[in-house]
Amino acid sequence: MFVPGDREDRFAKAASSGTDAIILDLEDSVASSRKAEARTQIARYLHSERTCFTLVRINPLDSGLSGDDLTAVLEARPDGIVLPKAEGAKSIARLIAMLGASDIPILPLATETPAAMFELGTYADMSDRLLGITWGAEDLPAAMGAISGRDENGLYTSPIELARSLTLFGAHKAGVAAIKTVYPDIKDTEGLARYAARGRRDGFTGMMAIHPSQVAAINSAFSPSEAEIAHARQVIAAFEANPGIGALQLGGRMVDAPHLKQAQNLLDTVRRD
Repeated sequence: MFVPGDREDRFAKAASSGTDAIILDLEDSVASSRKAEARTQIARYLHSERTCFTLVRINPLDSGLSGDDLTAVLEARPDGIVLPKAEGAKSIARLIAMLGASDIPILPLATETPAAMFELGTYADMSDRLLGITWGAEDLPAAMGAISGRDENGLYTSPIELARSLTLFGAHKAGVAAIKTVYPDIKDTEGLARYAARGRRDGFTGMMAIHPSQVAAINSAFSPSEAEIAHARQVIAAFEANPGIGALQLGGRMVDAPHLKQAQNLLDTVRRD
Protein backbone atom coordinates (compact mmCIF):
# COMPACT_ATOMS: atom_id res chain seq x y z
CA MET A 1 0.00 0.00 0.00
CA PHE A 2 1.28 3.45 -0.96
CA VAL A 3 1.73 6.02 1.82
CA PRO A 4 2.88 9.61 1.21
CA GLY A 5 6.41 9.91 2.54
CA ASP A 6 5.70 13.17 4.36
CA ARG A 7 2.79 11.70 6.35
CA GLU A 8 4.64 9.90 9.13
CA ASP A 9 1.41 9.82 11.13
CA ARG A 10 0.03 7.33 8.59
CA PHE A 11 2.96 4.91 8.40
CA ALA A 12 2.07 2.70 11.39
CA LYS A 13 -1.63 2.70 10.51
CA ALA A 14 -0.84 1.53 7.00
CA ALA A 15 1.50 -1.17 8.31
CA SER A 16 -1.25 -2.55 10.55
CA SER A 17 -3.93 -2.54 7.84
CA GLY A 18 -3.43 -6.18 6.83
CA THR A 19 -1.33 -5.34 3.79
CA ASP A 20 1.70 -7.48 3.00
CA ALA A 21 3.90 -4.41 2.45
CA ILE A 22 3.85 -0.63 2.55
CA ILE A 23 5.49 1.69 0.03
CA LEU A 24 6.67 4.95 1.57
CA ASP A 25 6.50 7.35 -1.35
CA LEU A 26 8.99 10.08 -2.21
CA GLU A 27 7.66 10.64 -5.72
CA ASP A 28 4.21 11.69 -6.90
CA SER A 29 2.43 12.08 -3.55
CA VAL A 30 5.07 14.45 -2.13
CA ALA A 31 5.35 18.07 -3.27
CA SER A 32 8.79 19.31 -4.32
CA SER A 33 8.96 21.57 -1.29
CA ARG A 34 8.37 18.58 1.01
CA LYS A 35 10.89 16.09 -0.44
CA ALA A 36 13.59 16.76 2.17
CA GLU A 37 11.14 16.48 5.05
CA ALA A 38 9.73 13.26 3.60
CA ARG A 39 13.22 11.74 3.45
CA THR A 40 13.73 12.59 7.12
CA GLN A 41 10.40 11.09 8.16
CA ILE A 42 10.97 7.89 6.16
CA ALA A 43 14.48 7.39 7.53
CA ARG A 44 13.20 7.87 11.07
CA TYR A 45 10.48 5.27 10.54
CA LEU A 46 12.88 2.80 8.95
CA HIS A 47 15.08 3.02 12.04
CA SER A 48 12.11 2.14 14.26
CA GLU A 49 10.80 -1.35 14.94
CA ARG A 50 8.89 -2.16 11.76
CA THR A 51 5.87 -4.43 11.77
CA CYS A 52 5.51 -4.76 8.00
CA PHE A 53 7.68 -5.25 4.92
CA THR A 54 8.61 -1.68 3.98
CA LEU A 55 9.66 -0.34 0.59
CA VAL A 56 10.56 3.19 -0.49
CA ARG A 57 9.57 4.65 -3.85
CA ILE A 58 12.33 7.00 -4.91
CA ASN A 59 12.08 9.66 -7.59
CA PRO A 60 12.94 8.73 -11.22
CA LEU A 61 16.58 8.22 -12.10
CA ASP A 62 16.61 11.24 -14.42
CA SER A 63 14.86 13.56 -11.95
CA GLY A 64 17.99 14.74 -10.19
CA LEU A 65 16.39 13.65 -6.90
CA SER A 66 16.96 9.91 -6.69
CA GLY A 67 20.54 10.22 -5.44
CA ASP A 68 19.44 12.30 -2.46
CA ASP A 69 16.57 9.86 -1.85
CA LEU A 70 18.95 6.92 -1.64
CA THR A 71 21.46 8.76 0.49
CA ALA A 72 18.69 9.50 2.99
CA VAL A 73 17.20 6.01 3.28
CA LEU A 74 19.80 3.35 2.40
CA GLU A 75 21.58 3.36 5.75
CA ALA A 76 18.25 2.53 7.40
CA ARG A 77 17.89 -0.56 5.18
CA PRO A 78 14.45 -0.45 3.59
CA ASP A 79 13.21 -3.87 2.50
CA GLY A 80 13.04 -2.79 -1.12
CA ILE A 81 13.24 0.14 -3.53
CA VAL A 82 10.39 0.97 -5.89
CA LEU A 83 11.73 2.49 -9.12
CA PRO A 84 9.31 4.71 -11.09
CA LYS A 85 9.68 5.46 -14.80
CA ALA A 86 11.77 2.30 -15.18
CA GLU A 87 12.79 1.40 -18.72
CA GLY A 88 13.92 -2.19 -18.56
CA ALA A 89 17.14 -3.87 -17.53
CA LYS A 90 19.25 -0.80 -18.23
CA SER A 91 17.33 1.17 -15.59
CA ILE A 92 17.80 -1.62 -13.08
CA ALA A 93 21.52 -1.68 -13.84
CA ARG A 94 21.74 2.09 -13.25
CA LEU A 95 19.98 1.78 -9.93
CA ILE A 96 22.17 -1.15 -8.85
CA ALA A 97 25.23 0.99 -9.54
CA MET A 98 23.77 3.72 -7.33
CA LEU A 99 23.04 1.20 -4.57
CA GLY A 100 26.70 0.22 -4.41
CA ALA A 101 27.33 -2.70 -2.08
CA SER A 102 23.69 -2.85 -1.01
CA ASP A 103 21.74 -5.88 -2.20
CA ILE A 104 18.32 -4.35 -1.56
CA PRO A 105 15.79 -5.76 -4.06
CA ILE A 106 14.00 -3.58 -6.59
CA LEU A 107 10.38 -3.29 -7.73
CA PRO A 108 10.16 -1.41 -11.06
CA LEU A 109 7.13 0.51 -12.25
CA ALA A 110 7.55 -0.72 -15.76
CA THR A 111 5.05 1.02 -18.07
CA GLU A 112 5.18 4.73 -17.32
CA THR A 113 6.93 5.93 -20.51
CA PRO A 114 6.51 4.98 -24.17
CA ALA A 115 10.12 3.74 -24.30
CA ALA A 116 9.43 1.44 -21.36
CA MET A 117 6.92 -0.51 -23.41
CA PHE A 118 9.68 -1.93 -25.58
CA GLU A 119 11.78 -3.11 -22.62
CA LEU A 120 9.40 -5.38 -20.69
CA GLY A 121 11.15 -8.52 -21.89
CA THR A 122 14.58 -7.36 -20.68
CA TYR A 123 13.78 -7.56 -16.97
CA ALA A 124 14.54 -11.28 -17.11
CA ASP A 125 18.22 -10.30 -17.34
CA MET A 126 17.97 -8.75 -13.86
CA SER A 127 15.54 -11.15 -12.24
CA ASP A 128 17.85 -11.94 -9.32
CA ARG A 129 17.50 -8.32 -8.09
CA LEU A 130 13.74 -7.96 -8.61
CA LEU A 131 10.96 -8.28 -6.06
CA GLY A 132 8.51 -8.35 -8.94
CA ILE A 133 7.30 -6.10 -11.74
CA THR A 134 4.38 -3.72 -11.49
CA TRP A 135 2.85 -1.14 -13.77
CA GLY A 136 0.96 2.14 -13.81
CA ALA A 137 -2.02 3.32 -15.83
CA GLU A 138 -1.79 7.07 -15.27
CA ASP A 139 1.65 8.30 -16.40
CA LEU A 140 1.65 6.52 -19.76
CA PRO A 141 -1.45 8.26 -21.22
CA ALA A 142 -0.05 11.60 -20.07
CA ALA A 143 3.30 10.85 -21.70
CA MET A 144 1.55 10.01 -24.98
CA GLY A 145 -0.71 13.06 -24.97
CA ALA A 146 -3.78 10.84 -24.66
CA ILE A 147 -7.00 12.40 -23.39
CA SER A 148 -7.54 9.46 -21.05
CA GLY A 149 -6.39 5.91 -20.41
CA ARG A 150 -10.00 4.81 -19.95
CA ASP A 151 -13.01 4.69 -22.24
CA GLU A 152 -16.52 5.96 -21.59
CA ASN A 153 -17.30 2.85 -19.55
CA GLY A 154 -14.28 3.29 -17.28
CA LEU A 155 -12.37 0.41 -18.87
CA TYR A 156 -8.77 0.69 -20.01
CA THR A 157 -8.25 1.75 -23.61
CA SER A 158 -6.40 -0.60 -25.96
CA PRO A 159 -2.93 0.96 -25.45
CA ILE A 160 -3.24 0.70 -21.67
CA GLU A 161 -4.50 -2.88 -21.88
CA LEU A 162 -1.38 -3.63 -23.92
CA ALA A 163 0.79 -2.16 -21.16
CA ARG A 164 -1.00 -4.35 -18.62
CA SER A 165 -0.51 -7.48 -20.72
CA LEU A 166 3.16 -6.82 -21.44
CA THR A 167 3.80 -6.33 -17.72
CA LEU A 168 2.20 -9.69 -17.05
CA PHE A 169 4.28 -11.42 -19.72
CA GLY A 170 7.47 -9.65 -18.68
CA ALA A 171 7.06 -10.64 -15.05
CA HIS A 172 6.39 -14.27 -15.86
CA LYS A 173 9.30 -14.37 -18.28
CA ALA A 174 11.52 -13.09 -15.47
CA GLY A 175 10.01 -15.55 -12.99
CA VAL A 176 9.01 -12.80 -10.54
CA ALA A 177 5.72 -11.58 -9.07
CA ALA A 178 3.38 -9.77 -11.45
CA ILE A 179 1.78 -7.01 -9.39
CA LYS A 180 -1.36 -5.25 -10.58
CA THR A 181 -1.60 -1.48 -10.45
CA VAL A 182 -3.87 0.47 -8.12
CA TYR A 183 -7.62 0.97 -8.34
CA PRO A 184 -8.04 4.74 -7.90
CA ASP A 185 -11.73 4.93 -6.87
CA ILE A 186 -11.52 4.36 -3.12
CA LYS A 187 -15.29 4.32 -2.58
CA ASP A 188 -16.09 1.84 -5.38
CA THR A 189 -15.73 -1.39 -3.42
CA GLU A 190 -17.61 -3.52 -5.95
CA GLY A 191 -15.49 -2.24 -8.81
CA LEU A 192 -12.34 -2.91 -6.79
CA ALA A 193 -13.40 -6.50 -6.13
CA ARG A 194 -14.04 -7.11 -9.84
CA TYR A 195 -10.78 -5.41 -10.83
CA ALA A 196 -8.70 -7.45 -8.38
CA ALA A 197 -10.43 -10.72 -9.27
CA ARG A 198 -9.75 -10.11 -12.96
CA GLY A 199 -6.11 -9.55 -12.16
CA ARG A 200 -5.76 -12.84 -10.32
CA ARG A 201 -7.67 -14.65 -13.07
CA ASP A 202 -5.20 -13.41 -15.66
CA GLY A 203 -2.06 -14.32 -13.74
CA PHE A 204 -1.23 -11.37 -11.52
CA THR A 205 -0.02 -12.48 -8.11
CA GLY A 206 -0.78 -9.36 -6.11
CA MET A 207 -1.97 -5.78 -6.31
CA MET A 208 -1.07 -2.34 -5.00
CA ALA A 209 -3.46 -0.24 -2.90
CA ILE A 210 -3.80 3.44 -2.08
CA HIS A 211 -6.02 3.23 1.02
CA PRO A 212 -6.41 0.86 4.01
CA SER A 213 -10.07 0.29 3.11
CA GLN A 214 -8.95 -1.50 -0.08
CA VAL A 215 -6.70 -4.07 1.58
CA ALA A 216 -9.31 -6.61 2.67
CA ALA A 217 -10.89 -6.84 -0.78
CA ILE A 218 -7.51 -7.22 -2.46
CA ASN A 219 -6.37 -9.89 -0.01
CA SER A 220 -9.63 -11.76 -0.54
CA ALA A 221 -9.36 -11.61 -4.33
CA PHE A 222 -5.80 -12.94 -4.37
CA SER A 223 -6.36 -15.69 -1.79
CA PRO A 224 -7.43 -19.09 -3.17
CA SER A 225 -10.82 -20.26 -1.92
CA GLU A 226 -11.25 -23.54 -0.09
CA ALA A 227 -12.98 -24.93 -3.18
CA GLU A 228 -10.00 -23.99 -5.38
CA ILE A 229 -7.57 -25.59 -2.94
CA ALA A 230 -9.64 -28.77 -2.75
CA HIS A 231 -9.84 -28.98 -6.55
CA ALA A 232 -6.09 -28.47 -6.90
CA ARG A 233 -5.46 -31.31 -4.48
CA GLN A 234 -7.82 -33.53 -6.44
CA VAL A 235 -5.99 -32.80 -9.69
CA ILE A 236 -2.60 -33.60 -8.17
CA ALA A 237 -3.93 -36.74 -6.50
CA ALA A 238 -5.44 -37.93 -9.78
CA PHE A 239 -2.11 -37.66 -11.60
CA GLU A 240 -0.24 -39.27 -8.70
CA ALA A 241 -2.66 -42.19 -8.89
CA ASN A 242 -2.08 -42.50 -12.64
CA PRO A 243 1.65 -42.05 -13.24
CA GLY A 244 2.70 -41.69 -16.85
CA ILE A 245 -0.70 -40.53 -18.07
CA GLY A 246 -0.71 -37.17 -19.87
CA ALA A 247 -4.45 -36.50 -19.62
CA LEU A 248 -7.36 -37.89 -17.66
CA GLN A 249 -10.94 -37.17 -16.65
CA LEU A 250 -11.82 -35.54 -13.35
CA GLY A 251 -15.40 -34.73 -12.51
CA GLY A 252 -16.42 -35.21 -16.12
CA ARG A 253 -13.79 -32.82 -17.46
CA MET A 254 -10.47 -33.46 -19.15
CA VAL A 255 -7.37 -32.32 -17.27
CA ASP A 256 -3.81 -32.46 -18.60
CA ALA A 257 -0.33 -31.11 -17.89
CA PRO A 258 -1.27 -27.38 -17.85
CA HIS A 259 -4.02 -28.11 -15.31
CA LEU A 260 -1.54 -30.03 -13.17
CA LYS A 261 0.90 -27.10 -13.28
CA GLN A 262 -1.87 -24.67 -12.28
CA ALA A 263 -2.80 -26.91 -9.36
CA GLN A 264 0.81 -27.15 -8.20
CA ASN A 265 1.28 -23.39 -8.48
CA LEU A 266 -1.86 -22.73 -6.45
CA LEU A 267 -0.79 -25.05 -3.64
CA ASP A 268 2.70 -23.55 -3.68
CA THR A 269 1.10 -20.15 -3.12
CA VAL A 270 -0.92 -21.48 -0.18
CA ARG A 271 2.19 -23.01 1.39
CA ARG A 272 4.13 -19.73 1.08
CA ASP A 273 1.31 -17.85 2.77
